[in-house]
Amino acid sequence: MKKTLTFCFLLCILLGNHSIAQNTTTTFKEVFKEFPRQEKNLRKWDAPVVADLDQDGYLDLLINDHGFGIQVCWNNKGKFAKPYDVIMGDLHGVSAGDIDFDGNIEIVMSRGGGSGSNARNSKMYRVVGREFIPMEDFKEPLALMRGRTVGFVDIDNDGDLDLLNFAFPDGAKKGLTENYLYENNGGELVLNSTLPASKIDGQKVLLTDFNGDNVMDIVMYGHGNVKIYQGGEGFTFDDVSKKVLPRSIDEVTGVVEIDYDNDGDFDLYFTRGLGFEIGETFFDKASKTLGFYTKRGEFNFDNIETGDVLQMENFQSQWPNNDTFYIGEASYDYEFEGETHSGKNIRLVNSDALGFPDNANYKEKKGWYIGYVGNKKWKIAGFLWAPATGTVRGVKDYPKYDNPEGLSDILLENKGKKFQDATKKMNLLFKAHSSAATVADFDNNGFQDILVVPRGNLVNENEAIVFMNKGESGFEKLQGHNIISTELGAIGMAVENLDFNNDGKVDVVIGNERGKWHLFKNNVTKTNNYLVVQVGDAPSKKATALGALVTIKSGKNIQQRRIGSTGAQYSLSFNNMVHFGLGSSNQPVEVKITWTNGETAEHKISKLNTTTFIGKKLTN
Repeated sequence: MKKTLTFCFLLCILLGNHSIAQNTTTTFKEVFKEFPRQEKNLRKWDAPVVADLDQDGYLDLLINDHGFGIQVCWNNKGKFAKPYDVIMGDLHGVSAGDIDFDGNIEIVMSRGGGSGSNARNSKMYRVVGREFIPMEDFKEPLALMRGRTVGFVDIDNDGDLDLLNFAFPDGAKKGLTENYLYENNGGELVLNSTLPASKIDGQKVLLTDFNGDNVMDIVMYGHGNVKIYQGGEGFTFDDVSKKVLPRSIDEVTGVVEIDYDNDGDFDLYFTRGLGFEIGETFFDKASKTLGFYTKRGEFNFDNIETGDVLQMENFQSQWPNNDTFYIGEASYDYEFEGETHSGKNIRLVNSDALGFPDNANYKEKKGWYIGYVGNKKWKIAGFLWAPATGTVRGVKDYPKYDNPEGLSDILLENKGKKFQDATKKMNLLFKAHSSAATVADFDNNGFQDILVVPRGNLVNENEAIVFMNKGESGFEKLQGHNIISTELGAIGMAVENLDFNNDGKVDVVIGNERGKWHLFKNNVTKTNNYLVVQVGDAPSKKATALGALVTIKSGKNIQQRRIGSTGAQYSLSFNNMVHFGLGSSNQPVEVKITWTNGETAEHKISKLNTTTFIGKKLTN
């Protein structure tokens, strides 16, 4: 008997009513027993996808180590199993949802195209129990492309899930768009229309409904200025960027919707920052650590004074130069034991690496060249096309690099017909190179907080930036939260929130590019009341939970969340267990669900500390 989410309407309500402390302390602790992660430093792609894939009442994770594969982390009642390989290779965006109303969740995974030399279509699986079953292509297969963004979404408001399927532009297309919109025709995804072409990595997407008409709108970003496409009837979209934005916004790395003021509409938070420059270096005198970044051509980092030993940590570049290291004047090959996809730690003694080749033809023989050049100094040079990073320990000193100043994130308040900049008003002004954000009510006070992941600088631990929402008084930066990634040579990149152990406190998963995955458990000390609404299909069984709007009213406080809303750049989660903080309120809670086809259901919760099911739980 297979478990399923296809029931008329399921509300699972978990309410915590405990003694209220005078002061709130919100701290997190990284946990390992509950999250047996991969210990290697690997490249990443986007935030993890959160969904109850096996439908046992606990949220599972799909994690993507870029160029290596996608793994599932099964949640065994609050303890994740060791990551299990689903598919190996170059994968990008991922989305989950029930596209055919069979009670099982389908997964779509966007595959890379070998920089244009190996265009492929997205791969789909059906999850039955804990088995991933490959699906056959549709009668008309999904387009071949350099896949990037995928998202199951009800575009035409008929209740079933359609598909956004966007590509990194292929030069051979000569500017033709590859931003495809597929319509769900009885479980068959059929190409309906397209959005205008994007450039370079400009196909990152947030799905939201900024004008409250129950039709999904699209915020597109990643290259150039942000564009907002307002959804209309059917599969029509209108570029309203200049009408609704207060100004042009560029250098955006992530966008997340947040009703920060609980006024019934969705505001937008933009993270902004610059990537590393070619040849950029970072040096921390206290720890004597040097970090560097290079790509697309020759590089030269010389006069690295470390003495007799060169201690290299987390050196990374991708195929075909991930294992091409030439040592000393003789340029002999450095041989690695085992795989070379992950970050490499190398210890060289000067007697094994004496000299540096004269007139080395880097372009002819591409890779890393490393040699001891005398006077306690080393040289690292060569030619690499793909992005490459590394750190060196024990460096005596290094010339200062004029690193570019950080940018300001932006909070836009929804004013109905237009957004207004509320960054300063809500105490969110700061400068950094931000990579991503997630929003959740971490202290259960009834207002959504913001967690920002900085890019970092390779040579220091990377500490998240957390802003606690205090309501009318704005946001307050949280100190001592302990959400810190310790591995060096890594780049802050991906974040998602979930309540992994169903204790009513929202936890955090962070994935670092060229680093590790981390799970931080929420240990907030002030146990305010909370509410979790688990949503199934619409009463008619003609609309899935993904994309449904959940609204609650507790006293004068009205909150809303959308199922599937995420700060991911290329992916879309399916977390149907929607979390609300209630503060110290003991009043009955009014809940309203609005599915994408317009159906609604309402329920009033008066008995606390209970689990309430409404509707009929069906099985296949």
